[in-house]
Amino acid sequence: MRYLLLSINLLFSISLLAQSPTQTVRGKVVDEESKYPLEAVEVALRMADGQVLNTLTESDGTYRIEGVKVGRQAMLFRVGGYQKVVLENIEVTSGKEVILNIEMQSSSVEVETIEITARTNGDAGNEMAITSAREFSPEETNRFAGSRGDPPRMASNYAGVQGADDSRNDIVIRGNTPQGLLYRLDGINIPNPNHFSIPGTGGGPVTILNNKFLTNSDFFTGAFPAEFSNGIAGVFDLKMRNGNNEKHEFSGQLGFLGTELMAEGPLSKESGASYLGMYRYSTLGLFSFLGVDVGTDAVPQYQDGAFRVNLPQKNGANLAIWGVGGLSTIDIVLNTQVAPDTATLIFGSNDRDQYFTSNMGIIAATYQYPINLKTYLKVSFAASHQKVISHHDQIFRRVVDDKFVVDSLPAILDYTFRENKYSGTFFINKKIGLNHTLKAGINADLYQMNYIDSVRLFQTDPPGLHPWQQRWNATSNAWLLQPYVQYKLRVKDRFTMVAGLTSLYWSLNDNSLSPIEPRLAFSYQLSENQKISLGTGLHSQIQSPYIYFYGQPVTDQIPQPHNLGMGLTKSAHAVLGYDWGISKDLRLKAETYYQHLYNIPVSKTPGSFSLINAGSGFARLFPDSLVNEGTGRNFGVELTLEKFFSKNYFFLLTGSLFDAKYKGSDGILRNTTFNGRFAVNALFGKEIQIGKASGLGLGAKATYVGGRWYGPVDTLASAALLEIVYADATVNSQQFRPYFRADAKVSYRWNRPKVTHEIAIDLVNVFDIQNILTLTYAPDHPSGNPIREEYQLGFLPLFYYKIDW
Repeated sequence: MRYLLLSINLLFSISLLAQSPTQTVRGKVVDEESKYPLEAVEVALRMADGQVLNTLTESDGTYRIEGVKVGRQAMLFRVGGYQKVVLENIEVTSGKEVILNIEMQSSSVEVETIEITARTNGDAGNEMAITSAREFSPEETNRFAGSRGDPPRMASNYAGVQGADDSRNDIVIRGNTPQGLLYRLDGINIPNPNHFSIPGTGGGPVTILNNKFLTNSDFFTGAFPAEFSNGIAGVFDLKMRNGNNEKHEFSGQLGFLGTELMAEGPLSKESGASYLGMYRYSTLGLFSFLGVDVGTDAVPQYQDGAFRVNLPQKNGANLAIWGVGGLSTIDIVLNTQVAPDTATLIFGSNDRDQYFTSNMGIIAATYQYPINLKTYLKVSFAASHQKVISHHDQIFRRVVDDKFVVDSLPAILDYTFRENKYSGTFFINKKIGLNHTLKAGINADLYQMNYIDSVRLFQTDPPGLHPWQQRWNATSNAWLLQPYVQYKLRVKDRFTMVAGLTSLYWSLNDNSLSPIEPRLAFSYQLSENQKISLGTGLHSQIQSPYIYFYGQPVTDQIPQPHNLGMGLTKSAHAVLGYDWGISKDLRLKAETYYQHLYNIPVSKTPGSFSLINAGSGFARLFPDSLVNEGTGRNFGVELTLEKFFSKNYFFLLTGSLFDAKYKGSDGILRNTTFNGRFAVNALFGKEIQIGKASGLGLGAKATYVGGRWYGPVDTLASAALLEIVYADATVNSQQFRPYFRADAKVSYRWNRPKVTHEIAIDLVNVFDIQNILTLTYAPDHPSGNPIREEYQLGFLPLFYYKIDW
């Protein structure tokens, strides 16, 4: 211990004596609506010590500021005819150049009578976004305690958003199903970007989207613009960054969730072409071997990667070729258990061996061309793939002298689900004068689907297994088409209106056409720091494709799908908001909303079943015949008080009160599974400067959320089927106790000349609270009680070491 303290003291002493390293900050400034380069923009950078560095953009919109000290800096972009852009809390390190590409919004008046800031921290980057939208940075996914570098887990801190459970990153937006979230990457609608994803769900245990290849992106929680469709809850509009086009840079990271390597740099300094590539491989096996609890006795294995090649063209055009993908597998083998209750299972069942594999990938090309200062167009083509394979062996065993004896391991389940998708998007954006903008485009996806599933069910009299039966055996193609048009009007930099029309067509059947979906939003600037907004719109979404093709189990023949005729689920949104910039780094935001959901698939036979309760967890659905006759309604109020990072600290306080209910085919109004009714989050972060080149980061988070809903269990039916069966008449009539979790984070960063080191530990659930996840059937439970509670993850320390050079 003495030598450890001496080492720490020596490290701090070196930090105090070191000269402050410097870095280069550069980028490009373009018009927000035409993407045309802006010349002679004043760029001012204010460092923490008060020193200001200035420059002007070149004819191609580029700027460059050298000699910037490491630390948190602020920047101002200003030019005549445009609203200024102010950015605080820009993190500058010695290991990587800071590349900031800025889009500026033109002023709607010739002579400004009031100085309006076009964008500040947290404002959405999408020029058509007015309500229920905010921008987030990749740094926030690391800075927020408990976020694990994962965008959905980070977003669960925002008002109106809550996580579904600790073992997955599904998120519930305003009481909606997690399946209602749309993921979009660089304008392309992408498959579920998570490892170990289950068909029909909106998340997974580990994200494939590494924050190191993302740039600032937008998150929508309601009433989103017409360019987004096939989602009824929210949108992750993610953007991939380009690699450094002037110097080669590298990054490496070793941590609980994986070992990562990344490289980026110029392909041609003359043309500005660049590359970026990264790869991650899971290290959970290593930590399990060392005795660290990873949340399950079965060790997940996964790997993922991404690349981007950026090729600037003549006249400001740009071509980017990019791809993202991941592979994951887990073998949950329980037949080697010695005695009851010795396995920790958050991913599977206790009565079988399970072998599960999933993969996801997308490759795309995106071309963008600014025709002139008023007009630009963008076109993209992509091919994506998603596959899930699973195999189960039933464990027949008995207990002898308090130990298991295995009798047999017959196979009981095999399934392979494949979905290929070919996507094309096109839009053209045109400014008309100072006050008008028109955007029109189309998103087209061709789905190629193949689903194979066979099962053997257990029978009790006589004991044994039924013959193999098929539940899925289908191959099909279908188009998903979404044309749209949007119009934006700005009057005197105070009033903004965005109106849009879109349509959604799913060619699988004749019931899946939403011909007109209007969207409308207004905002009015009460003063320089106060704004009110109103947004409304109609949204629709197809069902999870595999559900269309499910058929009742049959022997020696192909099952006949009984849900091919399902139509679109629809949701009408209305949002009223108020935004008050109390100071330049403190903001208060309030929103209230109402959502009417209809055409929700529910059971044809009168009952409580509704797809509104699906979309999370590790199980597929096996629905009986469904009809689009269900309804639902969500309403609530949300409050956010946020201090952006300044004076070496930040905090975020969010609170939500809401109610989410639905009606099944029996016409009874019930709580949805996700109707927690309240959610409160509190985050805090502090950075302590150590010398001129190092810093200690401290962070904390507390979450308190209403419990999920369930109903009394049909004990006899559960015992017969060896799984939980709820009594239909009382579904979602009982609520789990509220969920509480506290997280903490400690990090240390050391900036050396041209190299940055960072080490951090994220302490998840520091009080080891046992939050209820679900109920499971436990026929071998020592108490003899066939139903038991399963809990969320307990205390989990996550660490990483990162180096940038």
